[in-house]
Amino acid sequence: MRDPYEVLGLAKSASAAEVKSAFRKLAKKFHPDQSKESRAKERFAEIGSAYEILGDEKKRAAYDRGEIDAEGKPRAPQFEGFGFGRRPGASGEFHGFNFDVGGDPAARAGFEADILSELFGGRMGGRGRAPSRGEDVAVSVNVPLAMAAGGGSARVALPTGKTLDVAIPAGVEDGKQIRLRGQGRAGARSAPAGDAIVTIHYAPHPLFKVEGRDLRLDLPITLYEAVLGAKVRTPTLSGEVEIAIPPGTSSGRVLRLRGKGLPASGEAPAGDLLAALRIAMPAQEDADLSALMRRWRDEKPYDPRAGLSA
Repeated sequence: MRDPYEVLGLAKSASAAEVKSAFRKLAKKFHPDQSKESRAKERFAEIGSAYEILGDEKKRAAYDRGEIDAEGKPRAPQFEGFGFGRRPGASGEFHGFNFDVGGDPAARAGFEADILSELFGGRMGGRGRAPSRGEDVAVSVNVPLAMAAGGGSARVALPTGKTLDVAIPAGVEDGKQIRLRGQGRAGARSAPAGDAIVTIHYAPHPLFKVEGRDLRLDLPITLYEAVLGAKVRTPTLSGEVEIAIPPGTSSGRVLRLRGKGLPASGEAPAGDLLAALRIAMPAQEDADLSALMRRWRDEKPYDPRAGLSA
């Protein structure tokens, strides 16, 4: 086998951190399951064997003193008792590395899991695989506007097959995400499960349009209510309220009802209800109204479009 320093591209003065960094970089590059390099398998095994020597303080010192060779074998019989050689059955290939840490099997397993977990995200198999937290899952749920305003509970079917009731806080914002701890996919090797992330969306409402925390409503009024003024009932999320229509109101005028939009949430104050007045004509033609309008046109004409010329 080649000189371990040459394999890892290091000088003999390289620090332990530099050795570890060089090994990680080359192991990623030549891992057989990912690399497209030629002879990746052989290079990966060679890199692992080199790291067995240089990644262990005792072995590296023994190699530098000439007590063991590049394969970790004693150069003279008197060094047999030090146990620097490769253990039987270790092939030098992936999952065959013998990462010695003072001969302690538990420490060795932990070190190997740490290296492989950092290199491959804990996804690789074999005895070096580290526990891997389960994946998060994402799902969206449409909730009625009244529930978004007042709070409630919505049933959600997760990609894992579970069905859960999710608590919807009062005043929740559209697009708000709720994290359900441990309700994602199961973890590997007894690792914790991932989370379920539920995104809240408002279901369309037949009357109200949401604009931030404000609500918009088209409110129909009669011609005589617009001309004479009136008090009319208008719906809100919390029930009907009475509003005053000023005399001579034009269609399209917007009346603001303070605090009748979505309720306050956190630092966001309650929104308003913006009622746009729309004059609605009778469903059937009325002869008296038509006669009145003709007389009005002839005797009291006016131009509501004055000033609109380009």
